[in-house]
Amino acid sequence: MSGAIGMGGRGGITHAGFEPVIERAFKKGKPAAVALLINSPGGSPVQSSLIGATIRRMAEETEVPVYAFVEDVAASGGYWLAAAADEIWADGSSVLGSIGVISAGFGAHIFLARQGIERRVHTAGKSKSTMDPFRPEKPEDVARLQELLDDIHTEFIEHVRTRRGAKLAEDDSLFTGEFWLARRAVELGLADGIGHLKPKMREIFGEKVKFRFYGVKKSLLSRFGAEVVGDMTHQIEERAAYARFGL
Repeated sequence: MSGAIGMGGRGGITHAGFEPVIERAFKKGKPAAVALLINSPGGSPVQSSLIGATIRRMAEETEVPVYAFVEDVAASGGYWLAAAADEIWADGSSVLGSIGVISAGFGAHIFLARQGIERRVHTAGKSKSTMDPFRPEKPEDVARLQELLDDIHTEFIEHVRTRRGAKLAEDDSLFTGEFWLARRAVELGLADGIGHLKPKMREIFGEKVKFRFYGVKKSLLSRFGAEVVGDMTHQIEERAAYARFGL
C-alpha cells in the first residue's frame, strides 16, 4: 500500500482499488498470515477507515493474523491502515504517527477584490456556501469545520485505542498529530518493534516460509510513463503530503 490515500490518480490508495486485493490475500491458498507493506503519508479518513475495516473483517472471517511493515512512513491515514494489523513493525528510520486530522485550503477573496472581481453567490439553505474560498471566512463556518474535524479525530483515536490497547503509553502527545521515528514510536506503543518483512516472517514462521505478493496493477499507459493532467495533480498533492514528514 504505497502512496496517498483517496486522492485519485493511478497511484493512490483507495478502498475500491484495494478491497479485492485484500480479499485475495486472505483467501488464496489459506495463508498462515497476511503482511501489509505500508508507505503512506495519509489522506482521506473515510478511505482509510473503509480499508482498515476491510482488513479487520477479512482477518476475523479467516482467523488469519495480520502484520504491518512500515517503509518510509505510516502517518495519519497511513497509520490508520497500520493499526488495522495485529502487530506493527518498522525500519529504524521509518516515520509513524500523526494521529490527527487536517483541513487545508486557500482564501482568494482579497486577490479578487484587488482585481476588481466581484463574487456573486446565491443559495437555498444558509449553510450551502460554507467555507467558500472566494469569500471572507466566517467565524461560524470555522467553528462548524472544527466540529467536524474534532469528530473525525475522535474516530481516529478510538480506532488506535481499540487496536493498540494496553500497548499504548500514557503520553499526552500521542494524539496531537505529532509523529516520530520508529524507535520512539515503539516506546510509545505505536509499533511493536524494529523489523523488516522477510526476516521477521521467517523468524515467526520458519526459514521455509513462502511469500505471495499482491498489489493494485498499474495501467499500461502508466507503466510507460504516459500521465494525464489529473495524475500530475495527484503527484503534486502526494509529494506535498510526503514533504510534511521530511521525505
